[in-house]
Amino acid sequence: MSGAEVSPADTLSPVGTEPYRPSERRLAREAYRRGRARRSALIAAVSTGATALVLYLVVVNSPGWQRTRETFFSAHYAKQALPEVLKGLRVNLELMAGCGVLILAFGLLLAVLRTLRGPVFLPVRLLATVYVDFFLGLPMIICLLIMITGVPALRLTGVTTDPLLLGGAALVLTYSAYVAEVFRAGIQSVHPSQRAAARSLGLSNAQAMRYVVLPQAVRRVVPPLLNNLVSLQKDTGLVSIGGVIDAVYGAKIITSQTFNYTPYVVAALVFIALTVPMTRFTDWVTARSNRRQHQGGAV
Repeated sequence: MSGAEVSPADTLSPVGTEPYRPSERRLAREAYRRGRARRSALIAAVSTGATALVLYLVVVNSPGWQRTRETFFSAHYAKQALPEVLKGLRVNLELMAGCGVLILAFGLLLAVLRTLRGPVFLPVRLLATVYVDFFLGLPMIICLLIMITGVPALRLTGVTTDPLLLGGAALVLTYSAYVAEVFRAGIQSVHPSQRAAARSLGLSNAQAMRYVVLPQAVRRVVPPLLNNLVSLQKDTGLVSIGGVIDAVYGAKIITSQTFNYTPYVVAALVFIALTVPMTRFTDWVTARSNRRQHQGGAV
């Protein structure tokens, strides 16, 4: 071979110098998928529009639609009710924020108590189980009535008679049972080998629970906890049965003055406007958690 230098381009194969071009079959397959996606979107839009149109025509052409529109969908009374509903909504939001923190703390405590091991903790486990079973079966409205009307009747010294605080206590008592079950499911979903590995490293049972089990359990139950928060946001309106002027009671006051039920519809729409973003956020968190689990499993 001569002493002339050989350029790197001369050493490349013809295939290596050509840019990548998808095959005709792959291009056809991708075009088919795009076309199918467009057809699916078009069919979904047409079917949704047709269904909405049919429902609209059925409602509008019903015999009592005119009277129903005046009673439930009056623009005049909606404008009158909206400021009062928004003013009362502040109470609902404060109640949700305060009760939410207490529910998470108390629910986590109940879940930990129910998962304690050893015969010495049997009384504690039984008490926590009885509490959870009782408040899971007790309807929310009955718990609120008992707290708001029953506690003041006892005339206990130093116990508040404020219906807002008593209604919040009823929410905490009831929702803590639901949240405790969610946390317990998360704790039990952590594989026993995690606890055994922590114990083999010299951690005590309490340290293994705190540093190994609970972090994994809490991460896994974030979506159902957010669902409970959405339900709590709606159920804060039930405290109005004790006379608390929240969004629902504000609508009730205007309804009792005008004998028009549009304020209730306004209150419902306000709660829906708050609930829908929280629900979509919960769906996003759930989807992200599922993607992480699938990626972890694939690795």
